[in-house]
Amino acid sequence: MTGRTGQRQARRARRAAVAAVIAAGTVLATPGTVLAAAGAGLPPKQPQIADLATGGAECAAGEDRPYVETVPQVTARLYGPGGGQPGEASRVRGEFEAWWQGEGGAEERVSMTTTTMNDTAPFRWQLPSTVPDETVVSWRVRAVNDAGASAWSSEGAGAPCEFVYDRTAPDAPVVTSSDYPDDNTWTPGAGVRGAFRFTAQAEDIVAFAYSFMGEPPGTADVRPDGSAEIRFVPKKSGLQILSVQAQDRAGNRSVRTDYTFRVGEGPAPVARWQLADAAGSRTAAAENGAAARAGAGVTFGAPAPSGTPLTSTASLDGTGHGFLTPDAPVVADTAKDFAVGGWVRPARVDGTRTVLSQDAGTGRAFTLGLTQAGSAPAWSFAVGGARVTGGLPETGDWAYVLGQYDAETGTARLYVNGRAVGEEIAAVPVAGEGDFQIGRARGAQGYRDRWQGEIGDVRAYDRIVVPDELTALATRAAQRVGHWALDTAPDGLAPESDGGAPLKLGAGASVYRLDDDPCDPFDPFCGQDWPLEGDGHLRLDGVSGHAATDAPVVDTSGSFTVSARVRLTDDAPATPMTVLSQGGEHGDVFKVRFDPENSSWDLVLRQADEPGAPETVLRRIEWPDGDIGSGHRVTVVHDASANQVSFYVDGSKDAEGGTAAFDAAWKSTGGLQLGRGRTADGWGEHLKGVVDSVYAYAGVLSETQIRQLP
Repeated sequence: MTGRTGQRQARRARRAAVAAVIAAGTVLATPGTVLAAAGAGLPPKQPQIADLATGGAECAAGEDRPYVETVPQVTARLYGPGGGQPGEASRVRGEFEAWWQGEGGAEERVSMTTTTMNDTAPFRWQLPSTVPDETVVSWRVRAVNDAGASAWSSEGAGAPCEFVYDRTAPDAPVVTSSDYPDDNTWTPGAGVRGAFRFTAQAEDIVAFAYSFMGEPPGTADVRPDGSAEIRFVPKKSGLQILSVQAQDRAGNRSVRTDYTFRVGEGPAPVARWQLADAAGSRTAAAENGAAARAGAGVTFGAPAPSGTPLTSTASLDGTGHGFLTPDAPVVADTAKDFAVGGWVRPARVDGTRTVLSQDAGTGRAFTLGLTQAGSAPAWSFAVGGARVTGGLPETGDWAYVLGQYDAETGTARLYVNGRAVGEEIAAVPVAGEGDFQIGRARGAQGYRDRWQGEIGDVRAYDRIVVPDELTALATRAAQRVGHWALDTAPDGLAPESDGGAPLKLGAGASVYRLDDDPCDPFDPFCGQDWPLEGDGHLRLDGVSGHAATDAPVVDTSGSFTVSARVRLTDDAPATPMTVLSQGGEHGDVFKVRFDPENSSWDLVLRQADEPGAPETVLRRIEWPDGDIGSGHRVTVVHDASANQVSFYVDGSKDAEGGTAAFDAAWKSTGGLQLGRGRTADGWGEHLKGVVDSVYAYAGVLSETQIRQLP
């Protein structure tokens, strides 16, 4: 009995405690939320203008009112009597009201009340479709709870929110250009910046949306007169279409205006010297512009970069007499678009060395050459006081360098071998009305930073050099240095097609010809070994079979391409088998092998001719042939100018993993090997299969050329 009495007293005490809490104005709710923590029994607070929005636009009125292309949804943040303090929430509902002047001049109103929600939630009202267009619509909101309503958001220091619903699309704009007229004429051209003017047909146009074929879209803001102007550099010759739409303040866009114009080839450089003049000349003939006077330290008849149309270049000795100049400016206005470039081969890469520059008083308007970036040399292009650097000049290596100033963006760019290097940098040009210089730059104490090495095919442009031109200027066509058809091998020597070094067949290697097998090819039991290409192919036994040249075929420290067709005669090889390699005493610069563990053709590159040197591997999954079909053409490409290597199987490479950075190429001393590669124990990884149609090139074959290999 006493126990029950104690329990009843405890329950009464708990009820009294809860009543005391309620009297204090606190109601227990779900964890993390306290309802009506303060101001219980009071109406909500007035909504603030800053917490209201019409669609995605802030609440505004008068000249700042938004124009919308669809009937909007209006949004409000409401506050209960507690003021929306952190951890507190009040239950309120929102009353919205909108009004406008109807056609007869009478005011029309619509309203809506939301459900009751926590005041932490946004309150929304999708206005009805009866809202008229081309009319100023006002709206306001207030918060309501059981204790009453707040003041309207428009009362006191507040104001109504306004908008105009505009669903009428503007008329199409008019597009004109005196630089590129739409009159069926071809206008020079690629790389030449042109201006295009857009004119609106309505007063409420705020922007023009435009796009050129093959270019990302853009937007041009309207000027006070209702027009806009953009400037555009065509990147290619051919038919070009500019599409433009006018956009009004509500976001409505007009129908499209298509402006068609024809872009011709880019104008020739304003100055060009091939520097292929006869030995002993004291003047460099100009293909465009004025002839250049040559100092006594200039020697014509120097070697030209292979794979280019150049037949010779000029060698500068790095002294005060090693220069060329037309004794006149070449870039007429350094504040406008311009570009300068040429082929160069430095004999020294220390210090600062100038390829091209133009005088500006006792200084220079721009310089193109090389400088020191940290502890290493780098190519350099300076405009005014800004300099962009990148790439890695190497003594004795040819490179095509070009510096370009874009007046529209106010930036300088540097290109080496057709690729942008370094970071685009903002530049403020200085007037450069002095003489153009080849091989030196002007300084306060006279000329300095002299070039030592070869220079060829110098060009200066008064326009932008477009990407295709950059590629063409810097392209060095690959030169074939070997082709072995492997159709015959008299006296154990497979001849090179142009009389070069033969491949010497080792033990376990033989050349198979179709006419060597007397059985009928239509006999199902005939063991005919069909040649991969031509009349025969090289057979390798997988034990000792190989074929090799006595000396290196490609310079592995430079750019090269090597390719062969191969078919495995073992459909389940137990160990890796190498088809192509070339290296040194301890390892191969490159080798292409089949890896049975991964069922893949791998390109393996060794980073030094040392035992245990690290390797780079590019992998392509392929099932073994098993002596069936035409095999695979495997191709390895090393691009020394980009410090990267690519691996192709049957003319294609993987989008990911088909190319890798490789800046550790070294010059091999051994010959080209077919059917074997270097291992830790000497020659090994012998190929059991057949090889045919081997090609080797000095330089980089394009992807199109690789696909065209037999």
